[in-house]
Amino acid sequence: MTGYRIPAKEAIALSRLDIGGPNRYIQSRMRGREKYRSVRSAWAAVLAALLTVTAVSGASAQQTTAFAFLRNDVGARPAALAGSVVAVTNDPVLLFYNPASLGTLTSAAGSAGFFKHLLDINVGYAVYGQEIAGVGNVGAGVIYTNYGSFDRTDEFGNTIGTFTAADIAFSAGYSNSLEENVFYGGAVKFIYSSIAGYRATALAADAGILYRLPSSRLTLGASLRNIGGETKTYAGVNEPLPLDFAVGASVVPRGLPLLLNVDFHRLNENPGGFIDRFRAFTVGGEFTLSHAFQARFGYNNQARRDLQTGTTSGLAGFSAGVGITISGTVVDYALSSLGPIGNLHRISVGMTF
Repeated sequence: MTGYRIPAKEAIALSRLDIGGPNRYIQSRMRGREKYRSVRSAWAAVLAALLTVTAVSGASAQQTTAFAFLRNDVGARPAALAGSVVAVTNDPVLLFYNPASLGTLTSAAGSAGFFKHLLDINVGYAVYGQEIAGVGNVGAGVIYTNYGSFDRTDEFGNTIGTFTAADIAFSAGYSNSLEENVFYGGAVKFIYSSIAGYRATALAADAGILYRLPSSRLTLGASLRNIGGETKTYAGVNEPLPLDFAVGASVVPRGLPLLLNVDFHRLNENPGGFIDRFRAFTVGGEFTLSHAFQARFGYNNQARRDLQTGTTSGLAGFSAGVGITISGTVVDYALSSLGPIGNLHRISVGMTF
């Protein structure tokens, strides 16, 4: 008989982070008017469909979820904006947040990034999107998390070897316009997870809608992510995927070089009172200081609540970053605070073709 030993300090830190992989094991252990009228009708119809799926799935939303790494921010730009990007446009990495955003790409584009999480956890992604004439916009991407090596012990606590753990998800998406300034999109995912030789797999889908109002410089978005379930489980125990229904808005205030975003996530979950349903909100801002330089900030309220230690959270939930564009190549950097646990640094590189 063998067991898995993880140092107490690392276990506590991991249990506070919704990163999936071995964290699931640790947590289980530790616990025109007509035109606009038709656009509004289409918007309402899609939202109604998303809400219907959400209502059906909401009963299990707060259970322990498998593949929790799917909640993590992907890319330095979204991370700097605290994940407040449901209504952001023209960025291939948005495939992972709202597949409808693929329809807003102005040219073929790709992005890739890598960063070291806490405790030697390595995280990376790559994504590409483009328009296919007469078909629509398509995209494909992959995200992965490698949790490193852990000691394997026997029943007496003796180290008898090591084991590894990793998660990976492949996504393929499609988006098109429902009518002018209204975009819809969907994506399918294959998800794979392994811990110490054991494996689990899942199939999932994302759906989203985006509505731009150019005259008011406002964009509205909604997405429902991780609709699906496991096809192969760990130890025969079925766990729900981390379903996330999110709505958001992005606006460029007149007279300011600022893109301001506000999102509400996990609206499918029922934490108690009506107001509590909206506690998982994020706010992000992006200042375009020149064609080549952008400065960003963000705040994630749910992360701040989750990372509170005692009576203080430090700067947990706050983030910042910059973007530099040179000859069609964009280099993004983000700093995300986990409060007393530490900070995360991300770098992404994007290109247009």
